[in-house]
Amino acid sequence: MDERQVMETDIVCVGFGPAMGGFLTTLARGIVNENGSPVMESDLMPGMPPQVICYERADDIGVGVSGVVSKARAIRETLPDLDPACLPMCAPITEEKVVYLLDPHGASRRPLPMKAADAAFKLLGGRFPGCTYRDFSWELPYIPPFLNKHDGLTFSIGQFNQWVGNNVMATGAAQIWPSSPVAAPIIEHRKVVGVRLADQGVDKAGKPDAAYMPGMDVRAKLTVVGDGPVGPVGRAIDDARGLPIGHHQRDYAVGMKVVVDLPGHCPLKPGTVIHTIGYPEPEIFGFLYVLPDRKASLGIFVPSWFDNPARTAYRYLQHWMQHPYLWKYLKGGTLTSFGAKTLQESGKNGEPYLVGDGYARIGEGSGTTNVLTGSGVDEAWASGVMLGQAVVQLLEQGLPFTNENLEKTYVARRRASWLEAEAKQARRSREAFASGFIPGVVGMAISGLTKGALCWPADSEPVHKRIPSIEEYYRGRISCEEIARIRKDCTAKGLALHDALMDRVGWPAIEYDGKLLISHQDALLIGGKVQAAPGYADHVTFEDHDTCRACCEKTCIEACSGQAITTNPDDGVPLFDREKCLHCGACLWNCSKPSKIDPERTNVRFTAGAGGLHSAEN
Repeated sequence: MDERQVMETDIVCVGFGPAMGGFLTTLARGIVNENGSPVMESDLMPGMPPQVICYERADDIGVGVSGVVSKARAIRETLPDLDPACLPMCAPITEEKVVYLLDPHGASRRPLPMKAADAAFKLLGGRFPGCTYRDFSWELPYIPPFLNKHDGLTFSIGQFNQWVGNNVMATGAAQIWPSSPVAAPIIEHRKVVGVRLADQGVDKAGKPDAAYMPGMDVRAKLTVVGDGPVGPVGRAIDDARGLPIGHHQRDYAVGMKVVVDLPGHCPLKPGTVIHTIGYPEPEIFGFLYVLPDRKASLGIFVPSWFDNPARTAYRYLQHWMQHPYLWKYLKGGTLTSFGAKTLQESGKNGEPYLVGDGYARIGEGSGTTNVLTGSGVDEAWASGVMLGQAVVQLLEQGLPFTNENLEKTYVARRRASWLEAEAKQARRSREAFASGFIPGVVGMAISGLTKGALCWPADSEPVHKRIPSIEEYYRGRISCEEIARIRKDCTAKGLALHDALMDRVGWPAIEYDGKLLISHQDALLIGGKVQAAPGYADHVTFEDHDTCRACCEKTCIEACSGQAITTNPDDGVPLFDREKCLHCGACLWNCSKPSKIDPERTNVRFTAGAGGLHSAEN
């Protein structure tokens, strides 16, 4: 067996997103002068600044992320000279709306209060301010302050990451290496001493092949973990340490989105922001952000507390786009990019241990997402800035990166910041969705209007305790016998269940136009450009195959954002095709069966993997 190569550096970073951008931007200003000369020297390379390397799984530092709307407070504070006009696909917010969408087909699974509200809106029609029967919509006359992004920015995270990353590397303070998946942290005597890169030259099962090259060990005095909510390094540290008492990571959502060239007749101006609720299912939220050059980033969020075991995001996205309120703007447009991403919806409740000996956590995987305001990019950036300030302070003082020193510098800053104050206000704002959509919306309003002082309490549960069987979910709409026939037919054809079930309960077929409404497969080829580098092990596997064989829901298949997990006609264990995987991580938390090792986890394993989505617009 070949020996692993070892490289030493001062600081090693995992994952390049907004949090890491904030960290490296701040760190660069503290360790190098404007002319590139060192402010302080590296212990490893005297005469040079501290050596900093950041490894990113994706093939480029700006691919496969998302369009966003943000107040951008921390970003503007760090970059006071930022001109939105100089940043590709960025616009100041000029108009913001929240729109309640009625169901024009009668196919969604709406609770009685929503059915009554829909009937009232249809009856009142134009007599209700902002309500139009023709468009099956109601523009809310009031946006709660906690949702308002007035004076903020809407932009492409992909373009923003590229811009920030290029600026960081131009300082000479850090190297950013894409196409470099990190497999795991290196932990010795409860101290993180670096990371191990993924093995190369292996087969899909991870066994050495002809060109085998063991992943290099990169040892460092500080490991900065910013690999998001499903990153293998952050999750490995959580497995080793556990979560703080009372914290959990049970609430997620998948954001599925597209970038569209708007048709010539569309009157929406750059900076227009539209949030939607109520459709295609009550639990699914939507967004449309208008960017410069007649482009728009739009999509939906499908949360873990939407209990449909066959919850497909792509078809729901297409029904959402065709809602009369939105279709009048989108019809005739062209899809140019497609993507999906897991969102950590536990927020403050999901905060792990932020620091330990030799490591610190930043970004979404550290619990920065504000689940009340529906924002996370600026919060993630702020966490990176605060860690950057703390690291510069410790370097100046010549102090080691111990748990105690990182607590006194980084964690103390974070606890005293607006990030912490607003996270506490939002902490219990999503709890009530565990009891249903109506309690969830009321609970969010209560928490938001009282700034977290009051809430609608409910207990979040692991996914295997939430997701019902398909028979239970469709009780009263589809008989058990018919579901059995549909399941048998789909299994024989190697198809997912969701299309057949949605057809059966009244969702109309999608009429493809070849431009905006295209098949899921075409979105992967045209608007996503999924690639998977050879020589790496499959990053999605199934822990216990007998558990898969006994599973009737196969939610991992139904919820897969890229059709990468499919039905196996010959065996109950799903098939995985990494050439279609977006690396969104939805399979990890959608699986309805608990791990036999840890019931807080599922039967799906999501590890380090290269490649993924190529879409810098998203």
